[in-house]
Amino acid sequence: MGKREKNPKAVGSGRMLAWQSRAISQGCALMAIGFLSVYCTDTLKMNPALVGTLLVVSKLLDGFTDIIAGYLVDKTNTKWGRGRPYELCIVGVWFCTWLMFSCSPQWSTVVKSAWILCMYALVNSIFYTFLNANNTVYMVRAFRYEEQFVAINSYGSIISMLGTVAFNIAFPICMSRFATSASGWSMLMAMFAIPLTIIGLMRFFFVKETVDVDVVDENGEKEKVNFRDVKKVLTRNPYIYIVALIMFVSNFVMNMGVNVYYFTYVARDVSKMGIISAIQMIGIPAVIIFPAVIKRFSTAKLMFVGCFVSALGYIINFFSGGNMVLLGIAAVCYGVGSVPISMLINLLIIECANFNEWKGMQRMEGTLGCVTGFATKIGSSIGAGVLGVLLSASGYVGDMSLIPDSAVMMIRSLFSIVPAVLWVVVAASLLLYKLDKLMPQIKTDNEERRKAIAEKTTGQQEG
Repeated sequence: MGKREKNPKAVGSGRMLAWQSRAISQGCALMAIGFLSVYCTDTLKMNPALVGTLLVVSKLLDGFTDIIAGYLVDKTNTKWGRGRPYELCIVGVWFCTWLMFSCSPQWSTVVKSAWILCMYALVNSIFYTFLNANNTVYMVRAFRYEEQFVAINSYGSIISMLGTVAFNIAFPICMSRFATSASGWSMLMAMFAIPLTIIGLMRFFFVKETVDVDVVDENGEKEKVNFRDVKKVLTRNPYIYIVALIMFVSNFVMNMGVNVYYFTYVARDVSKMGIISAIQMIGIPAVIIFPAVIKRFSTAKLMFVGCFVSALGYIINFFSGGNMVLLGIAAVCYGVGSVPISMLINLLIIECANFNEWKGMQRMEGTLGCVTGFATKIGSSIGAGVLGVLLSASGYVGDMSLIPDSAVMMIRSLFSIVPAVLWVVVAASLLLYKLDKLMPQIKTDNEERRKAIAEKTTGQQEG
């Protein structure tokens, strides 16, 4: 028997694990920072309102740093590549996260506030922002084929998700043992930060940029990126704003935090919330069929269907009350419906970059990634803020015996009608997304242009 030929479009298990290593590390850091509020209020004895204000203030920096980070990544040109150098930011994420949880309770409130604000801003507005900006830039230069992009963002997402699930199991166990004092919190974070930093650097060390996708001029020279290119992309590519809307709605719904209110005041059993969260995870294995579906249809069409499946699930929520069967069916619907968006959004960013090149602009993957990153952060912040505003407007009081019917109806609506309407709006916006139909022509034209320039350059050199 002859030796089996290696499929050039396969990612390979080694490269897949190396690529997902940073996603695992970054996801775990995000989970760790989720414990910041309880650390500040219970260990540092800070006022909860003050802590919330500090976190909101740090978000004001994001709009500025997102665009700057995208521009700097797009402009980068080193021996390591364009996106790869910024992988080192994972070190900054974990170092500043450790410092964030190493604050002394003996410091004054002003000093503690300044310390938390500074560390939180460094993690979110600087290091996370650069990691978000470089991700697609790095991916399209490390892998050549669309099949590889699909595999990384579908099968690969299962790997990163399993990593964060393992963290979610291990961290609370360790937290109960160590996080009983300020020094215990610092030790706890160091225990996780050191190995997860090493894991997070595996992508940098084992995955190199080997694919040249940079736009070149008629003489075969790489065109330099300047700030005017950012302006061109933001004003001439309408499709990136559809992608941004998708991310805004996804994170708005995810971060509203209405679930605990629903299961407290409507279902009247908070323990059911964990069961429903587990049922929602049933949709994850659906990623196995994504490559075949995308090959036959498109990523945008898959997301379009996902939006309506999610909307159906949230509509079922409105009629569920405390009925676990209906709540479970609803959870399966919006769990399955949200998977294409949460795992495949980078594929739409790549299509937007291809469109930029087709229109004679720089590809600007970094800038495009930061536009969606900014939408993600704004969606998360507004989602969390809207909940409090609408509950207050409905007359909410935190007492089961005193809560008015208007507040209960508001909770039911936020758990059902509001997200259902938002997902229908996203589905409607995807009808305007034409890149999936244009992509075969765009890829052909871009490839022919590159080939013509390469032949011209070769002819000039031979002449």
